[in-house]
Order: sequence, then structure tokens, then C-alpha cells
Amino acid sequence: MAAGGANAVDRVIDIFEAFHKTQGPLSLTELAAATHIPKSSCHALVRTLAARGYLYTLGQPRTLYPTQRLLGLAHGITAGDPFLDHVRPLLEALRDHSMETVILGKREGERVVYLHVLEGLHAIRYSARVGDLKPLHASAIGKALLGAQKEDALRSWADGQVLARITPATITEPGRLVADLLQSRLAGYFETRGENVEDVWAVAAFLQVGRDTLAIGLAGPRHRMQDSMRNHAQQLVATCSQAALRLQRRANV
Repeated sequence: MAAGGANAVDRVIDIFEAFHKTQGPLSLTELAAATHIPKSSCHALVRTLAARGYLYTLGQPRTLYPTQRLLGLAHGITAGDPFLDHVRPLLEALRDHSMETVILGKREGERVVYLHVLEGLHAIRYSARVGDLKPLHASAIGKALLGAQKEDALRSWADGQVLARITPATITEPGRLVADLLQSRLAGYFETRGENVEDVWAVAAFLQVGRDTLAIGLAGPRHRMQDSMRNHAQQLVATCSQAALRLQRRANV
């Protein structure tokens, strides 16, 4: 895709995220300001989205708001998700048993993308959103996906990596990270202790489905997680085994 095309996609996403943030109609001027898109370019995008049925206009003062067309499209897409329908009951059972936030994730380039999030049942919990992108080296799911690699591939990836410090607890030395991942792989699960979000501890494990590697994570505040990590890890590993079996059976049908 040409750079201009990629820029247009970014801008369309920015438009919908602006409506999500404001939770109300916006004028063209307000929308352009919220998205930092030049007004003339914003007008062209809005006109196209309205023509395709994704935006509608309100009366005076003239404002815009998304229709439910995007919602219907999203429902149709998620209905065909190759992973989610088969593992959602297992994720819900893990969330209900642990009462902590449960996340399904996959590697996309040098980051983790959250495919599904079930927030914990406690009033104070780790909050995340589907589509969130997290660093591989500082998130439990990212560590699990890195640790799923063969050792030579892991060491090759780590060689020359500049690991950003997200919190004071983030591991930024490639050699130390590799050692942590190899030790965690022997244990069967991967942990972060305030390495991505301060005072949030998480545990994750990976599952292999054909050529795809997924990971399931469980996260919560330190004061609850620190005495429950081992128990959560055992539940998580069992969930991953069950999920891999279900997905493999589906693939063989």
C-alpha cells in the first residue's frame, strides 16, 4: 500500500476513535481538531464515510455521528473468528475462577495484539481493550510468545535488541531477558511483575495451533496476585492445554 493510502487508513481509524472518546456528535471543525486532520482532508473522508453509510448528519448546528453499520460489520467479522468461539468458554471459566482479567493475544511484528479481553470481577482490576498493542519484552503474553521460540531463534532475536524501559521493573538487558524466558519455559509459564504497568503482576502461557502461536494471560494488581501466581499459573496452563486441543480438533475437521 502506498504511503498515502496508509495515511488515509490511519485517519479513518482516528475519526472513529474520536467519536468513541467523545461519546457524542461532532461538527466537522471539532472532528478535524480532535483528529489533527486538515479540515479539507477531513471533509473528504467524512463525505466518503457518509456516502458508504458509516456516518450520518444531524440538524443545526450541523454535526456528525457514526451509524451502526460499523457495529454490524464488526459482529459479522467476529462471528467468523478462527479462534475465539472455540476458546471463549474456557477463557470465561478461567476469569470466573480467578476473578482476574484474562487476555488472549498473538504476536504481530514486534508487539502483542490483544484479540480478546475479559476484565476481572473485582472492583479494582487490570483494564485492557481488544486491539491494545503491548511490547513483547515487558508483557507476560509477549514473554510467552517469545519463549515459544526455539532457543537459537530466541537468542538471534535478542541479539542487538534495544529494549525500552516501560517501568523501573522492566528487563532491558537482552541476555537477562533470554535467561528469564528460558527459565520460565522450563516452569511452563511466564511472569511479569510490574514490568509493563507498575503494580500489575501477570502470568501467561502459550499454545500452538498448527503454525499459529497464541498466548493466554491473566493479570491483576500486585496485592492480590503476589500470593496467587502459582495457583493462577496452574489454572492457566490447564486452560491452554484444553484450548489447544479444541482448536486442533477444529483444524482437523
